[in-house]
Amino acid sequence: MSMPSEEEMRTAVSTRDKASDGGFFYGVITTGVFCKPSCTSRPALPENLRFFPSAESAIVAGFRPCKRCRPTADNPQLTRLVDIARYIESHAEERLTLAQLADQAELSPSRLQRIFKQAFGVSPKAYQDAIRMRKFKKSLKEGATVTDAIYSSGFGSISRVYGEATRNIGMTPKAYRAGGSGETITYACRETALGLMLMAATVKGICSVQFGENEETLLTKLQEEFPKAEFEASSSQNSPELDAWMNLLGMNISQGTPRPDLPLDLRGTAFQMRVWQFLLGIREGDVLSYSEVAAQIGKPKAFRAVASACAANRVGVLIPCHRVIRGDGGHGGWRWGMERKRALLDSERKRRRG
Repeated sequence: MSMPSEEEMRTAVSTRDKASDGGFFYGVITTGVFCKPSCTSRPALPENLRFFPSAESAIVAGFRPCKRCRPTADNPQLTRLVDIARYIESHAEERLTLAQLADQAELSPSRLQRIFKQAFGVSPKAYQDAIRMRKFKKSLKEGATVTDAIYSSGFGSISRVYGEATRNIGMTPKAYRAGGSGETITYACRETALGLMLMAATVKGICSVQFGENEETLLTKLQEEFPKAEFEASSSQNSPELDAWMNLLGMNISQGTPRPDLPLDLRGTAFQMRVWQFLLGIREGDVLSYSEVAAQIGKPKAFRAVASACAANRVGVLIPCHRVIRGDGGHGGWRWGMERKRALLDSERKRRRG
């Protein structure tokens, strides 16, 4: 879904233009709320605004509907799904079944599963997993012990934490060595602030995000990564989740919206997976050296292996390997080019200072 230019959207928000309602939505990062352009709530500072093509994309990015302008009120089905998402968030530490959630929504389990995933790009279970992991990481950042963070976020045991991480972002090295045999990988390309982006996904999640100069070269690289897979060009009609994911990541890159928590299907060794999992916790605007990452994961002498794991990352930006630099402060390498890495770091630092 296309949106007006950023200048037009900012003007519409400042003038509370009712004619723009439905054309886009805006979120306010200081409150975590998203609104219609005509919302009469207190104006936010321009640097705190983030823009979205749909209410669904704002929700996936972590924003809540405004209680004043009620941006989902014109879509009863979406309002119902928002209520379910809020219920999952407030009961994330509990064991929730699809049948329980379906009763809450007054829908059949199969229909809830289908329309929830269609709207938000993930299943109710994957949404709960993401909320738990978010709470777990937040507790650790606030100084909680690992044990306290595990139980307060609803995991129950350390094995459950790593189990969730493996299910959401991991595949075995054996599966990767099979070259994608028997899998269908859907892909699409889109222009972003970093140039042409190709995103590809399996049924489990995003397996590749690449940047380049033309679609032919990007597709060739994807086929080299998964030589035995079948490839299918996507349209938004056939793959609404992939289209929504590309929208969210594109807005993260160009507008600084929160990095979306999307399902990932990563392929790598146990060490690579450990590094990539750690990278997910580096905050926007922060950078670490390869040696610092090695020390943080308990392998202080493995800084060269950390550098190799960053170089092997196939999911650009979503796994933020661009936030790892050389020990002397130099940017180091990035498989999608130093100019792109520098641009990402500069924009993230600018937003952090703002």
